[in-house]
Amino acid sequence: MFKNCLVFFVLVAAILAESQSKKPAHATPQAPAPGGTIVLRGGKLLTITHGVIENGVLVMQNGKITAVGPATSTIVPRDAKVIDVTGMTVYPGLIDSETHLGLTEISADKSTDDLLEQSDEIMPHMHVYDAFHAETALIPVTRMNGITNAIVAPAIGDTLPGQDSFIQLAGRSANEMLMVRDIALPLNFTGRQRRNESFDRAKFPQTRMGMAAQLRQALLDAQDYEQKVADYEKKKSSGSDKPGNPPKKDLKLEALLPYLHGQKSIVLAAEEPNDVETALDLAYEFHLKVIFNHLTHSSRLLEKIAATGFPVIVGPIYEQPKEYERYDAVFRLPAEMAKHGIKIAFASYDAHNARNLPYAAGYAVGFGLPYDEALKAITINPAQIWGVDQQLGSLDVGKLANVVVANGDPLDVKTDVKHVFIGGQEIPLVNKQTELRDQYSQ
Repeated sequence: MFKNCLVFFVLVAAILAESQSKKPAHATPQAPAPGGTIVLRGGKLLTITHGVIENGVLVMQNGKITAVGPATSTIVPRDAKVIDVTGMTVYPGLIDSETHLGLTEISADKSTDDLLEQSDEIMPHMHVYDAFHAETALIPVTRMNGITNAIVAPAIGDTLPGQDSFIQLAGRSANEMLMVRDIALPLNFTGRQRRNESFDRAKFPQTRMGMAAQLRQALLDAQDYEQKVADYEKKKSSGSDKPGNPPKKDLKLEALLPYLHGQKSIVLAAEEPNDVETALDLAYEFHLKVIFNHLTHSSRLLEKIAATGFPVIVGPIYEQPKEYERYDAVFRLPAEMAKHGIKIAFASYDAHNARNLPYAAGYAVGFGLPYDEALKAITINPAQIWGVDQQLGSLDVGKLANVVVANGDPLDVKTDVKHVFIGGQEIPLVNKQTELRDQYSQ
C-alpha cells in the first residue's frame, strides 16, 4: 500500500510540475512610464468635473491626459494606438481613502502582518512606507475593479499608530508606487485603543480619560521639545560661548511638529458622539488640521461637523445601527452628510476586499446619496482631500492618465472592468485569482 501511495504522489507531483510549466508567464506589471499615444474612442466619458460626454475621445500621451472631448471634434493623433470603446464607460481611476494594502498578506499568518505596532500607543514616528510590501498579491486584485490609488494606513488599535502613505497601484518597487510618503497622521479615538482587554492589567490607557490625557501629554511634550530646540539654536546663532548641549533628538516628538503647525492633516477617527466631541476639542486645543474618519454613529452631530468645514472619510457603511438609531441610520449617513454640505470620500478600510470600494458608494446611492456625489466621493473628492487633485480624480487635460474602461456603471456590482491605465500604461488585468482560475478551469 505504501508503494501505491508513493506512486500516486509522484504522479501528482509530475502533473503539477507540467501544469506549472504550461502556466502563462505574467510578469509583475511594470511601473508606469512615458510611452506612446493611446486613444480611447467612442465611449461614454464620465469626466467628473465637466459633465458626461456620450460619444467621446480621450487621448493619453507620455503618461498624461492630453485631450478629452466629443468624438466629432477631438483630433486623434496619427501615430496613436486607437482602442474602440464604443458602448463602454470611461472614468478616472478610483481612489480608496483608507486601506491596509501592502501591510498584510495572509490574515492567519502573523509573519505577513505589519498592521500595528503594539508596544506603544503613541507612535507618530513610524512610517507606513517602511513596511509597505509592493509585491503583495492583493494589489492586482484591487486593480481589477478600477482602483488605481489608495491611502495605506496602519490598523486602528493605537491612538497615534504611525503616518499614512498615498500610493499608486502599479510599479516595479515601493519607491515607484509611493506617491506621498507621509501624507497624514491617524488619531484614533474610538475606544478600541484602550488597553483594558490586555492580559497586562497595568497597561495604560485603560479608559477614554486615559486616552485623552495621553494624547494631550504627547502634543504638549512635542511643543516643549520644539521650544527647547529653538532656544538652543537661538543661543548658538547669537554667538554665545555657552549655548549648552542641544536637546536629545526625539523622533516621536519631531514627527508631531508638522501636524501641530497645520502643515499636514490629522485623520481623526471617532464613531460615537461623545468620542467625536472629545477628540474634536483636543484638535481645537492644538489647532490641528483635521480630516474626520468613520463618524459611523454620529448623525446627531452633523450640523456641528458641517460647521467645522472638515471633510469626512465615510464608512464602514454596512455596519449595524446602535440600539438608539433607526435601522437605516448608518446606510443613510453619507446622504445626510451631503445634504449638510460636508465633503465625503469613501474607504474600504481593508486589504483583501479593497476592490469593493465602488459598491459602498453604490449602496449609499440606494439610501439617498445623489449619484454624482457618490461618484465624486471615490474620485475628485478624495483627490482634493489628500491634496493630489492637480494630478488625479477626473478626466482633465494635464492630469495623470489613470483611466478605467468598464462595460457599465462603475457603482454597479454587475459591471466588469475591461481596461485599466495607470500613468498612461495599460495594466494587465491579471492576478493570483485569475491565474488559478485559468490554470485549473482547463
